Amino acid sequence: MQQAMGGGCACGQVRYRLRSGPLFVHCCHCKDCQRQTGSAFVLNALIETDRVEATGQTTLFKMPTDSGRPHDVARCPECGTAVWSHYGGLHVLRFVRVGTLDDPTALPPDVHIYTRSKQPWVALPPEVPAFEAYYNSKTLWPAESLERRRAILG
Repeated sequence: MQQAMGGGCACGQVRYRLRSGPLFVHCCHCKDCQRQTGSAFVLNALIETDRVEATGQTTLFKMPTDSGRPHDVARCPECGTAVWSHYGGLHVLRFVRVGTLDDPTALPPDVHIYTRSKQPWVALPPEVPAFEAYYNSKTLWPAESLERRRAILG
């Protein structure tokens, strides 16, 4: 990432800036993501919360999940745009919605996950790893990203 990337909600009340590149970018095809976004998948850039500078307030919505694990979605209270999530109750890590970036093309997916429930008309690029469920991040993430994750999760 050459420079900080910015993004925000549809109405502009919530703006953010990524102070570094993300740890990894997921394209998730699970039924929860489909249901919550009203789309075939969601693109999430995983990044440490302290590397996201935000202006404007968000409202957290606790979303039900098939796994039963906590999933909090931060939305603009004015327009309702989902700008990031916290999965598994971990608020030290944000899953920033790539579609809310000013330039979403800057962060293509590093992996496709939960492809067992992807829509049949979605074609996956052969050069991007894809998994029917989740994957082992220790074998896929770059060493720098693993070290950053260790720094926040221990």
